[in-house]
Amino acid sequence: MTASSSASPILRRQDADAITTLTLDSPSNRNALSEAMLAAISAELGSIAADDSTRVVIIAAAGPVFCPGHDLKEMTAHRSDPDRGRAYFADIMGRCSAMMQAIVHLPQPVIAAVDGVATAAGCQLVASCDLAVAGAAARFCTPGVNIGLFCSTPMVALSRNLSRKHAMEMLLTGEMIDAETAARMGLVNRVAPLDAALSVAMDLARAVAAKPRATVKIGKEAFYRQIEKPLSEAYDYASTVMVDNMLHCDAEEGIGAFIEKRAPRWRDQ
Repeated sequence: MTASSSASPILRRQDADAITTLTLDSPSNRNALSEAMLAAISAELGSIAADDSTRVVIIAAAGPVFCPGHDLKEMTAHRSDPDRGRAYFADIMGRCSAMMQAIVHLPQPVIAAVDGVATAAGCQLVASCDLAVAGAAARFCTPGVNIGLFCSTPMVALSRNLSRKHAMEMLLTGEMIDAETAARMGLVNRVAPLDAALSVAMDLARAVAAKPRATVKIGKEAFYRQIEKPLSEAYDYASTVMVDNMLHCDAEEGIGAFIEKRAPRWRDQ
């Protein structure tokens, strides 16, 4: 079954075969993370989190720009506030950070499909997704240093995906990198042919969607929780997760099917 909805005119949603695709579609500001876009994405993520029919999420974008980051015109308008915009800037950064964390905490895996340019917080959005596919013409950068505004919040996501040297190179130079370089650095998983990022991301999503839902949920949560822990604590935590997972019905079925050399019948409970 396929269903399309548009909770917001700047964010399109399509549901098909247990995969939800969210498409940024705001040509007036090139898909910037405006107040409205942040609200729209956050609302959809909240809905998806409680939706067992969605197994994988894809975040894509219409037009030549995936996402340029924050709407700087919208932000600059608040410099005339009595506090020079401090309260507004704090609020918008908080909203953006909460949305990025919602992606990480979402039970379902999230795949970025990037066929255009992703800069600043747009690059942060890609790095915050669990997986990413870049089209051959996709480009990425964190150019804040070029305009006197270091990309400090994008740095959080970059530094958790790239090596320190690669993350610092992007942050300190503000230089654009191509899709192949992004793959080499670890920002994206796969490079697709020109304008084929969404198609390749969909193939990847179908592969993930075929796995038992509860197992994927357990694994995604455990991945992000253990990675912030010291080594010994990470092993203790992961061992506990493995024990609990072993007792889950789908693990019992999957192991039994492997031993019996048959296809598993997932209960998805």
